[in-house]
Amino acid sequence: MTSPSHAKFDPARAGEYAEQARIALAGYDACHELSACILSAALDRRKDARVLVVGAGGTAGEITAAARLEEGWRFVAVDPSKPMLEIAQSQVDQAGIGDRVAFVCDEVSALASEPTFDAALMIGVLHHIPEDREKARLLQDVSCRLLSGGSLVLAGNVRAYDSEPLLLAAWANRWRLSGASEEEVNAKLARIQAGAVPPESEAAVAALLVGAGFSPPQMFFSSLFWGAWHTRRRL
Repeated sequence: MTSPSHAKFDPARAGEYAEQARIALAGYDACHELSACILSAALDRRKDARVLVVGAGGTAGEITAAARLEEGWRFVAVDPSKPMLEIAQSQVDQAGIGDRVAFVCDEVSALASEPTFDAALMIGVLHHIPEDREKARLLQDVSCRLLSGGSLVLAGNVRAYDSEPLLLAAWANRWRLSGASEEEVNAKLARIQAGAVPPESEAAVAALLVGAGFSPPQMFFSSLFWGAWHTRRRL
């Protein structure tokens, strides 16, 4: 994850991330696989793409799916959370693709600012950044490192959680289905609501992207509060 809020992903939370993320997001693996499929299609099956992965810590699902689909792609995986990045690196190593992934424990802004990437993946990051100006800054940092016309797949939660009580109640049921007690369900929802600030609407996501130099996005996946979009850096 990125932004100063990455500190909440300490070793304990990082260790439970894979299980909890799959409960919180119905279709977690499908989203990662579809992101790889969309990116490959957008790059016209290009065999030698260089892909920036923003907030890469955790399951590394977006990397392993894309690497499985496109065997010639190479990745730079960036995340300021060392515990999360270490977990991602272990997943990459288990998948046997460690020689294709460079890991950087830092912010995107620490990378050289030249446009050298053909595409970028940013999944589950934006809603962890509290301020809109910081969301915009991160998207601008990504944009300036993409080649003109380069693709971005962006995914994350959208809309204030208390604005959609039906979706919030269904979300709570995801944990009940996994066997969580009512106390645990309430604690998990409270932690999510206290620790994440999603863009207020899909229109707000589009405005952030356009303001950062991207084209209007196209949604390709949705699950409760979660959405995933494809966009391109404008020429």
